[in-house]
Amino acid sequence: MSELHGKTFWLIGASEGLGREISKALVGAGAHVILSARSQDRLQELTWALGAATPLPMDVTDASSVAEAAQSLGPIDGVIYNAGAYTPMRSQDWDSAEALAMMDVNFAGAVRVLGYVLPQFIAKGQGDITLVGSLAGYHGLPAAVGYAASKAALISLAETIRHDLRGSGITTRIINPGFIETRLTQKNHFPMPQLMTPEHAADHVLRALKRRRFRTDFPRPFSWAVKTLSVLPDWLIYRFR
Repeated sequence: MSELHGKTFWLIGASEGLGREISKALVGAGAHVILSARSQDRLQELTWALGAATPLPMDVTDASSVAEAAQSLGPIDGVIYNAGAYTPMRSQDWDSAEALAMMDVNFAGAVRVLGYVLPQFIAKGQGDITLVGSLAGYHGLPAAVGYAASKAALISLAETIRHDLRGSGITTRIINPGFIETRLTQKNHFPMPQLMTPEHAADHVLRALKRRRFRTDFPRPFSWAVKTLSVLPDWLIYRFR
């Protein structure tokens, strides 16, 4: 029997791409999944397809929507924050509204959600928090205004929570994928090393959910290459970019 069997997970950002495949994998492992995203129609269609899930429409950028969803949630064993927004943007094409919109979904939305979930986990001394970040969060990258910064903030948030909740009985994870074939990466017009299908990426996520390991970065060796940027001297990095 799977370690996930019989557990209830709140999956946020469930209706498309990676989130959709994670929901399928969780149901296949015997978990019950509460599915959240903005589109009620997409959630209902996915719920019918899965046959073992509960739709809970929510807009992570709307504090009232998050509050309403959290209050109707009921007991859960874990939360998976997978909501994401991405628009390629260079500094020469600065759009503050677009950058802030990405940060609101990718980072601030997680803060809103955890404001309701975390106190419950702390009160009962157990729970499972999984934040889905990105390898882009490890270093500033070209054409990533808004996106890379918001994912860096999410990684930092996970690291802080991991420090604070040590020994609390609560498991904290940050999962950082590389490029995944989704409607978001279709916006890119540059080579994407080791581009993965959503199904392949979801397999990585499911394996991570079965362990207590804090950090999961994939795919390798692309993740190693990205993280190496953090230890290289600035003069070398910017000379070739």
